[in-house]
Amino acid sequence: MSTTGAHHRASPPAVEHLPPAWEPTTIRPPLPIGVAILSVLIAIVGVLLLLAGSLFLLHYYAATAVPSELLIVRSLDAIGAAVLVLFGAVLLSVATALFRQEAWALWTTIVVVFLALAYLFFTASISVIFLIFLLLFVYLITVRHHFY
Repeated sequence: MSTTGAHHRASPPAVEHLPPAWEPTTIRPPLPIGVAILSVLIAIVGVLLLLAGSLFLLHYYAATAVPSELLIVRSLDAIGAAVLVLFGAVLLSVATALFRQEAWALWTTIVVVFLALAYLFFTASISVIFLIFLLLFVYLITVRHHFY
């Protein structure tokens, strides 16, 4: 039995030209001004909630460290203050991600605005706030192509 030619494999054809390798683009659509304003407003609310909860917790566990005059919210317990701190931190992360045009933050904001609209609609609280949330909802849907 001869080994010459019986197990000869053909070499793959040589490729003379390959397309350039794909590289992620650094081009990002510009941040819409409404999203920038919204992210700043969300960040302000997040900072206020974080501050209110932190001050209450400091006063609750070390009353001499924070006088009661500095408390933003007075009718809480320790668990409520911890929830405020957590909610404030979540709002800060959503605001930062909105400013960076991350899609998850956009869709999170859209869902929250939709839930607020549904609540206002089903409680028959259709007012100026409802119209503001409705405009915000439509605006966020229209600028979704600016997020990645």
